[in-house]
Amino acid sequence: MTTTISEEISSKLADDIINGVYKPGQKLEEQAIAKRFEVSRTPVRDAFKLLAMTGLIESRPHRGVTVVELELDQVNDLFEALSEAEAICARLSAQRMKVMERKQLEGLYARQASVLAERDDLAYFDYNELIHAAIHKGAHNKVFAEFAQDLRRKLSPFRRSTFFKEGNWPHHDSMEHDELIEAILAGDSDTAYNAMRSHVASSASKAISLIDESRR
Repeated sequence: MTTTISEEISSKLADDIINGVYKPGQKLEEQAIAKRFEVSRTPVRDAFKLLAMTGLIESRPHRGVTVVELELDQVNDLFEALSEAEAICARLSAQRMKVMERKQLEGLYARQASVLAERDDLAYFDYNELIHAAIHKGAHNKVFAEFAQDLRRKLSPFRRSTFFKEGNWPHHDSMEHDELIEAILAGDSDTAYNAMRSHVASSASKAISLIDESRR
Protein backbone atom coordinates (compact mmCIF):
# COMPACT_ATOMS: atom_id res chain seq x y z
CA MET A 1 0.00 0.00 0.00
CA THR A 2 1.37 3.41 -0.99
CA THR A 3 1.20 6.28 1.47
CA THR A 4 1.20 9.94 0.50
CA ILE A 5 3.33 12.56 2.25
CA SER A 6 0.15 14.09 3.69
CA GLU A 7 -0.91 10.73 5.12
CA GLU A 8 2.50 10.20 6.68
CA ILE A 9 2.42 13.65 8.29
CA SER A 10 -1.14 13.09 9.47
CA SER A 11 -0.21 9.74 11.05
CA LYS A 12 2.81 11.18 12.87
CA LEU A 13 0.87 14.18 14.15
CA ALA A 14 -1.94 11.87 15.29
CA ASP A 15 0.57 9.76 17.23
CA ASP A 16 1.93 12.90 18.87
CA ILE A 17 -1.54 14.08 19.85
CA ILE A 18 -2.58 10.71 21.25
CA ASN A 19 0.71 10.37 23.14
CA GLY A 20 0.38 13.83 24.66
CA VAL A 21 3.16 15.60 22.75
CA TYR A 22 0.58 18.13 21.56
CA LYS A 23 -1.86 19.11 24.30
CA PRO A 24 -5.59 19.91 24.04
CA GLY A 25 -6.06 23.55 23.07
CA GLN A 26 -2.58 23.81 21.56
CA LYS A 27 -2.39 25.37 18.12
CA LEU A 28 -0.67 23.61 15.25
CA GLU A 29 1.17 26.18 13.18
CA GLU A 30 1.22 25.33 9.49
CA GLN A 31 4.65 26.87 8.90
CA ALA A 32 6.22 25.15 11.92
CA ILE A 33 4.85 21.75 10.88
CA ALA A 34 6.08 22.27 7.32
CA LYS A 35 9.54 23.09 8.64
CA ARG A 36 9.55 20.05 10.94
CA PHE A 37 8.80 17.65 8.07
CA GLU A 38 10.80 19.63 5.51
CA VAL A 39 7.88 20.01 3.12
CA SER A 40 5.84 22.83 1.62
CA ARG A 41 2.64 24.00 3.24
CA THR A 42 0.41 22.16 0.75
CA PRO A 43 0.87 18.61 2.15
CA VAL A 44 0.55 20.04 5.67
CA ARG A 45 -2.83 21.54 4.80
CA ASP A 46 -3.91 18.19 3.38
CA ALA A 47 -2.64 16.45 6.53
CA PHE A 48 -4.72 18.82 8.66
CA LYS A 49 -7.81 17.91 6.61
CA LEU A 50 -7.17 14.22 7.28
CA LEU A 51 -6.66 14.86 10.98
CA ALA A 52 -9.85 16.92 11.19
CA MET A 53 -11.79 13.90 9.87
CA THR A 54 -10.61 11.87 12.89
CA GLY A 55 -11.75 14.54 15.33
CA LEU A 56 -8.27 15.08 16.76
CA ILE A 57 -8.09 18.71 15.61
CA GLU A 58 -10.48 21.42 14.58
CA SER A 59 -9.97 24.27 12.15
CA ARG A 60 -11.84 27.53 12.59
CA PRO A 61 -11.69 30.73 10.55
CA HIS A 62 -9.26 33.28 12.04
CA ARG A 63 -8.41 30.86 14.87
CA GLY A 64 -6.26 28.36 13.04
CA VAL A 65 -5.88 24.67 13.80
CA THR A 66 -6.27 23.53 17.40
CA VAL A 67 -5.84 20.18 19.12
CA VAL A 68 -9.15 18.90 20.48
CA GLU A 69 -9.68 17.44 23.94
CA LEU A 70 -10.06 13.68 23.53
CA GLU A 71 -13.28 12.36 25.01
CA LEU A 72 -12.71 8.76 26.08
CA ASP A 73 -16.43 8.01 26.04
CA GLN A 74 -16.65 9.15 22.42
CA VAL A 75 -13.66 7.03 21.38
CA ASN A 76 -15.13 4.06 23.23
CA ASP A 77 -18.50 4.56 21.51
CA LEU A 78 -16.79 4.58 18.10
CA PHE A 79 -14.93 1.35 18.90
CA GLU A 80 -18.15 -0.24 20.14
CA ALA A 81 -19.89 0.65 16.87
CA LEU A 82 -16.88 -0.62 14.91
CA SER A 83 -16.84 -3.95 16.72
CA GLU A 84 -20.48 -4.57 15.82
CA ALA A 85 -20.12 -3.43 12.20
CA GLU A 86 -16.98 -5.51 11.65
CA ALA A 87 -18.49 -8.53 13.39
CA ILE A 88 -21.54 -8.40 11.13
CA CYS A 89 -19.26 -8.14 8.07
CA ALA A 90 -17.33 -11.18 9.30
CA ARG A 91 -20.54 -13.17 9.79
CA LEU A 92 -21.84 -12.24 6.35
CA SER A 93 -18.47 -12.99 4.76
CA ALA A 94 -18.51 -16.48 6.23
CA GLN A 95 -21.91 -16.96 4.62
CA ARG A 96 -21.49 -15.11 1.32
CA MET A 97 -17.83 -15.02 0.25
CA LYS A 98 -17.31 -16.44 -3.22
CA VAL A 99 -14.61 -19.01 -3.93
CA MET A 100 -12.21 -16.46 -5.44
CA GLU A 101 -12.76 -14.06 -2.54
CA ARG A 102 -11.91 -16.81 -0.06
CA LYS A 103 -8.75 -17.58 -2.03
CA GLN A 104 -7.77 -13.91 -1.98
CA LEU A 105 -8.37 -13.68 1.77
CA GLU A 106 -6.33 -16.83 2.32
CA GLY A 107 -3.51 -15.36 0.21
CA LEU A 108 -3.48 -12.08 2.14
CA TYR A 109 -3.42 -14.00 5.41
CA ALA A 110 -0.46 -16.10 4.22
CA ARG A 111 1.49 -13.00 3.14
CA GLN A 112 0.75 -11.32 6.44
CA ALA A 113 2.15 -14.34 8.27
CA SER A 114 5.27 -14.07 6.12
CA VAL A 115 5.96 -10.42 6.99
CA LEU A 116 5.24 -11.19 10.64
CA ALA A 117 8.03 -13.77 10.57
CA GLU A 118 10.28 -11.10 9.06
CA ARG A 119 9.28 -8.69 11.86
CA ASP A 120 8.18 -6.08 9.33
CA ASP A 121 5.57 -4.30 11.44
CA LEU A 122 4.76 -1.66 8.82
CA ALA A 123 4.01 -4.28 6.18
CA TYR A 124 2.04 -6.30 8.73
CA PHE A 125 -0.13 -3.28 9.51
CA ASP A 126 -0.76 -2.72 5.80
CA TYR A 127 -1.80 -6.34 5.32
CA ASN A 128 -4.05 -6.00 8.35
CA GLU A 129 -5.91 -3.21 6.56
CA LEU A 130 -6.15 -5.26 3.36
CA ILE A 131 -7.54 -8.26 5.24
CA HIS A 132 -10.25 -6.21 6.91
CA ALA A 133 -11.09 -4.57 3.56
CA ALA A 134 -11.43 -8.04 2.00
CA ILE A 135 -13.80 -9.08 4.78
CA HIS A 136 -15.91 -5.96 4.26
CA LYS A 137 -16.09 -6.67 0.52
CA GLY A 138 -16.87 -10.35 1.10
CA ALA A 139 -19.92 -9.44 3.19
CA HIS A 140 -21.66 -8.26 0.01
CA ASN A 141 -23.53 -5.59 1.93
CA LYS A 142 -22.48 -2.07 0.92
CA VAL A 143 -24.15 -0.39 3.89
CA PHE A 144 -22.29 -2.40 6.53
CA ALA A 145 -19.06 -2.34 4.50
CA GLU A 146 -19.07 1.45 4.10
CA PHE A 147 -20.06 1.94 7.74
CA ALA A 148 -17.18 -0.25 8.92
CA GLN A 149 -14.70 1.44 6.59
CA ASP A 150 -15.76 4.92 7.73
CA LEU A 151 -15.35 3.96 11.39
CA ARG A 152 -11.94 2.42 10.71
CA ARG A 153 -10.82 5.67 9.05
CA LYS A 154 -11.97 7.72 12.04
CA LEU A 155 -10.27 5.36 14.49
CA SER A 156 -7.14 4.80 12.40
CA PRO A 157 -4.90 7.06 14.56
CA PHE A 158 -5.89 5.21 17.73
CA ARG A 159 -5.52 1.77 16.19
CA ARG A 160 -2.19 2.65 14.56
CA SER A 161 -0.73 4.25 17.68
CA THR A 162 -1.66 1.23 19.79
CA PHE A 163 -0.31 -1.16 17.18
CA PHE A 164 3.17 0.34 17.09
CA LYS A 165 3.46 1.23 20.77
CA GLU A 166 2.76 -2.28 22.02
CA GLY A 167 6.02 -4.14 21.41
CA ASN A 168 4.51 -7.57 20.79
CA TRP A 169 1.12 -6.45 19.53
CA PRO A 170 1.46 -7.85 15.96
CA HIS A 171 1.89 -11.34 17.41
CA HIS A 172 -1.21 -10.96 19.60
CA ASP A 173 -3.10 -9.59 16.61
CA SER A 174 -1.99 -12.55 14.49
CA MET A 175 -3.29 -15.05 17.02
CA GLU A 176 -6.66 -13.32 17.02
CA HIS A 177 -6.67 -13.38 13.21
CA ASP A 178 -6.08 -17.15 13.22
CA GLU A 179 -9.49 -17.96 14.65
CA LEU A 180 -11.23 -15.25 12.63
CA ILE A 181 -9.84 -16.20 9.21
CA GLU A 182 -10.26 -19.92 9.79
CA ALA A 183 -13.91 -19.39 10.74
CA ILE A 184 -14.64 -17.29 7.65
CA LEU A 185 -12.93 -19.76 5.31
CA ALA A 186 -14.83 -22.63 6.95
CA GLY A 187 -18.16 -20.81 6.63
CA ASP A 188 -18.62 -20.75 10.42
CA SER A 189 -20.57 -17.51 10.70
CA ASP A 190 -21.15 -17.52 14.48
CA THR A 191 -17.49 -18.10 15.32
CA ALA A 192 -16.46 -15.48 12.75
CA TYR A 193 -18.82 -12.94 14.35
CA ASN A 194 -17.59 -13.59 17.89
CA ALA A 195 -13.92 -13.69 16.88
CA MET A 196 -14.13 -10.34 15.08
CA ARG A 197 -16.08 -8.73 17.91
CA SER A 198 -13.46 -9.89 20.42
CA HIS A 199 -10.63 -8.81 18.10
CA VAL A 200 -11.90 -5.23 17.82
CA ALA A 201 -12.71 -5.07 21.54
CA SER A 202 -9.11 -5.99 22.31
CA SER A 203 -7.86 -3.11 20.12
CA ALA A 204 -10.32 -0.75 21.80
CA SER A 205 -9.14 -1.69 25.30
CA LYS A 206 -5.51 -1.04 24.42
CA ALA A 207 -6.30 2.26 22.68
CA ILE A 208 -8.32 3.59 25.63
CA SER A 209 -5.54 2.58 28.04
CA LEU A 210 -2.96 4.36 25.88
CA ILE A 211 -4.97 7.59 25.81
CA ASP A 212 -5.54 7.39 29.55
CA GLU A 213 -1.81 6.89 30.22
CA SER A 214 -0.87 9.88 28.05
CA ARG A 215 -2.96 12.13 30.31
CA ARG A 216 -1.15 11.20 33.50
